[in-house]
Amino acid sequence: MTILIRGGHVMTPDGWEVLDVVVDGDVVAAVGQNLEAPQAEVVDAAGCWVGPGFVDLHVHLREPGHEWKEDIASGTAAAAAGGYTLVVAMPNTDPPIDSGHLARFVAERARLVGRCDVQPAGCITLGRAGEFLAHLDELWDAGVRIFTDDGDGVADAGLLRHAMEYLAERGGVVAQHPEDPGLARGGHMHEGSVSARLGMAGLPALAEELMVARDLALVRETGVRYHVQHVSTKGTVELVAQAKADGLAVTAEVTPHHLTFDHTRVETMDPDYKMYPPLRTAEDVAALREAVRDGTIDAIATDHAPHAAHEREVPFEEAPRGVIGLETAFAAALAALGADRDLLFQRMSVAPARISGADRHGRPVEPGGPANLVVVDPAARWTPQTFVSRAENSPWRGVELTGRAVATIQEGRLTHRDVVVG
Repeated sequence: MTILIRGGHVMTPDGWEVLDVVVDGDVVAAVGQNLEAPQAEVVDAAGCWVGPGFVDLHVHLREPGHEWKEDIASGTAAAAAGGYTLVVAMPNTDPPIDSGHLARFVAERARLVGRCDVQPAGCITLGRAGEFLAHLDELWDAGVRIFTDDGDGVADAGLLRHAMEYLAERGGVVAQHPEDPGLARGGHMHEGSVSARLGMAGLPALAEELMVARDLALVRETGVRYHVQHVSTKGTVELVAQAKADGLAVTAEVTPHHLTFDHTRVETMDPDYKMYPPLRTAEDVAALREAVRDGTIDAIATDHAPHAAHEREVPFEEAPRGVIGLETAFAAALAALGADRDLLFQRMSVAPARISGADRHGRPVEPGGPANLVVVDPAARWTPQTFVSRAENSPWRGVELTGRAVATIQEGRLTHRDVVVG
């Protein structure tokens, strides 16, 4: 398939220029002015930004085991609609991705039905139970490079140390859901003034910060590449900044919702504001935004967590945690950080591709380069009411947004174009 992207602001190795881009097969065939490509599919990119497709380090596709919430087909379609060409699929499925054949299943299923590349993450512990190491050797041989028990942190420091030692030798990434189970037990929102006013059990910021501090001590000893998932507190930002200053191989991510909302939203008792880690204070939100700008936080990752509608039709305390975010991430990031296209592509494409080891993603647009691209309109206004995702648990549902993906191209395939749902 040949695609001509005409007249967009293109992210080239030499900076941004208004150019045409011709895609032929799975490569960028030409970048220049007034290009022609007979019989090509033409994408009008006037006023749009054209760059490497977005990469999400933290997505729940729910397959295998919970396909009634989301599956690889629907989840990757939502990713493509949001401008993503690669997502990392979390392993807290049923069964959990703790052995090689399960990782291969996810990868192969994505090749058959997916609308973006899918890189399966693997568990750190067997069954995510925190008692024994997963089959790390099998997972590695199956191509897994990011390991996490996401949904839970690995509480046993000795067990985590063994995993770190094993993966440090191979160059793998330990990605931690940092939440001390003892401190977090029974909590439903941030522990603070709002939880006290509502009489609701809270999760203290210390639950996150204590686990990150412990893990960083293990990183110093093992030398492993360590990635902090969904950072939510100012204290965690400070810990990551110090670790980077000390030369540790540490990276971090933040979600669009933690860059946008604070814990006062929970006063509505709307379960679309229930997520873990919980929404924190306005001071935390400000610290997270600054950390994205200065590079302390490397990546914006959605933690896309689909749930069925009936699961959310319960009191706040009984609702499952997590929200979807693939289709609204660009607009949310744009609103939180401003129209700094270098920053947005660095945090949503370049850095996450580097962390995941995906060398065909996150690269400037140039002839001979891989055709994994996104065209985004930073001025487009839209209001999501329904979603490409099978789920609708979004705090942005019914909210007017600015900025959306106009077209997504994955390995030369036009996986999304000009569709606004809602």
